[in-house]
Amino acid sequence: MNPPTDRSPSLNRFPAWALGASALCLLVTTATRAASLSTATLRDLQVAMDDGRLSSERLVTLYLRRIEAYDTRGPAIRSVITLNTNALAEARQLDAERRAKGPRGPLHGVPVVLKDLFDTRDMPTTCGFLPMKDSRPIHDATVVRRLRGAGAILLAKVNMSDWFGVPKKGDQSTVLGRTLNPYNLDLTPGGSSGGTGASLAAVFAQVGLGSETGVSIRNPTANNSLVGLAPTEGLISRAGQTVTSFHQERCGPMGRSVLDVAALTTIVAGFDSDDLLTLPSLGRIPAGSYTNFLKADGLRGARIGVFRDLFRKGPMHQEGVGLVEKAVASMRQEGAVVIDGLSLGMDLLAVLEDARLNYYEGPSAFETYFRRLGPDAPIRSVEELVRKGGDLLKTNISRGVRELGPLTHDPGYLARLKTRHSLRASVIRLMDAHQLDALVYPFKSVPPEGHLETQPEKDNPLSSVTGLPALLVPAGYIAAGGGPIAVEFLGRPFDEPVLFRIGHAFEQATHHRKHPQSVPPLEGEDF
Repeated sequence: MNPPTDRSPSLNRFPAWALGASALCLLVTTATRAASLSTATLRDLQVAMDDGRLSSERLVTLYLRRIEAYDTRGPAIRSVITLNTNALAEARQLDAERRAKGPRGPLHGVPVVLKDLFDTRDMPTTCGFLPMKDSRPIHDATVVRRLRGAGAILLAKVNMSDWFGVPKKGDQSTVLGRTLNPYNLDLTPGGSSGGTGASLAAVFAQVGLGSETGVSIRNPTANNSLVGLAPTEGLISRAGQTVTSFHQERCGPMGRSVLDVAALTTIVAGFDSDDLLTLPSLGRIPAGSYTNFLKADGLRGARIGVFRDLFRKGPMHQEGVGLVEKAVASMRQEGAVVIDGLSLGMDLLAVLEDARLNYYEGPSAFETYFRRLGPDAPIRSVEELVRKGGDLLKTNISRGVRELGPLTHDPGYLARLKTRHSLRASVIRLMDAHQLDALVYPFKSVPPEGHLETQPEKDNPLSSVTGLPALLVPAGYIAAGGGPIAVEFLGRPFDEPVLFRIGHAFEQATHHRKHPQSVPPLEGEDF
């Protein structure tokens, strides 16, 4: 047995994941099968490395070839801000460790990409903001430490919507500029985790982490035909992650399959004393891997509520809504009990806009992040952010710093907190009244917008505003332009096992995800 180097509870509570490859539970199969880089799951990778068809060194090499061919050349997706120059050396070390002791778990020797707001002690963390391009944190974020402990290779830090600055119109950040959507180069990959979304769609790594204050895990997940989890508030630590809201901010596992997202969630979830919002997770997380809940017939007997409050109307939504209606029909065909016509009886989309907390919590959240960067950081406080950001800084940040005082008695902030708590309770009551496993609806019913466009009436922040978990799974593509559409499953607090079971069954029944044509497989990617 080879224990992970990180002794955090989130790794040690899953002993099955730390055994040799022959005992990796759901991530192994006794039959050897051919696999391709663009379609392989973590299970396929571990089996191939276990039987000698693949090594971590070769896997990193394949991903580096794709980054060279398609990120800086070819269609020039431009998702990578910083490449890990030690990735091949780390892969060789992990290959030697596998031969000597067996793998640590499902991410052993597997390349991962990170949205560039997760602190890494050996690479800059820019937050997409030009004045922070050389910021080198002195500590890893908690999720980064857990990934390293699981044997993952942090291959690259990727582009994101500028956290503090205003980039040129159509760009993602002032550090790297514009990232393209592999499914249609004229469309945005989505904000703010667009670099994670685009790099995974283009197959530059196996899995990745995004984050959201509002919809920034789910928007690039939908736009890039991926699977993504916006987890229960408190499931995954944000320590060492740049955040705008203490309540709404979440770290989100993203990948090309439900299995991979479930496996990644297993590694990064769990209590962290550096982020006390994770306290409610104690006793609420499965003793084993989230992949243990995946069943091909997981929709049979599931009770699914169709949440009509989030189905938009009008010509621009017709095709996208139609894809989600077909998705609901397929769930019924797979044995789910579908309860249609559910509503909270209010103009939910309008109410959601009045429940966001990020403007109020931003200055305090930024100050907390800057204080942990160390004495040599280019920005060490909100005061320095305003001074050094200058004209580049977002106006709502400078206004918030100037206007907001303590939140203890701020009437606007307290009113929004009440709206947030009320909405959360209302959604849970609706699910309880109909004994539902999950609510289902379109994350959005329009495809990604063009780089220079602003699309009204698109997504919804229900999951982030309520802190309830949401899982997005591909539901098809808009005919004109090939823009992806995703279906969203919403659950009760810490019901990720239920969402993974339902989402996996839907994925296996429909297989909607297609590889983007702009970044085709390269020679030698089969193993």
